[in-house]
Amino acid sequence: MEELDDTDIQLLKLLGDDSELTIKELAAKVNLSPTPVFERVKRLKANGYIKKYIALIDAEKLNYGLIVFCNIKLKQHDKSIGHSFVTDILRLKEVVECYNISGDFDFLLKVYARDMKHYQDFVFNKLGSVTSIGSTHSTFVMCENKNSYNINL
Repeated sequence: MEELDDTDIQLLKLLGDDSELTIKELAAKVNLSPTPVFERVKRLKANGYIKKYIALIDAEKLNYGLIVFCNIKLKQHDKSIGHSFVTDILRLKEVVECYNISGDFDFLLKVYARDMKHYQDFVFNKLGSVTSIGSTHSTFVMCENKNSYNINL
């Protein structure tokens, strides 16, 4: 892994806070001219430090205000069942995050639903069709106090 200098770290912080900053704006904030900043950002992308740029969309405004963390326990543990589970989960639009975790459960899903009825339908008709699932445990978010995808560098 390459060594990042203070300017690289500063650029990552700035882009993590606002990915719409232009090269010219970034250059002014890190006291460099645009050309070296452009080259640095290009290198950070090429080396995988910047995976992609996204827009954080307000789920409530789109009537997807119910956030659920769904813990999944698989029926069995083997490579094909785990792979099959992940393949099935990636197809479900309600699932926005999926983590393979340790502890009492095998996977943690972050799910957006319109309301409790929508989530119930999701559990019965979509998760219920994933044959590798042994059990689920749902935790409903009452209030989202912090939502940041930026890493505090």
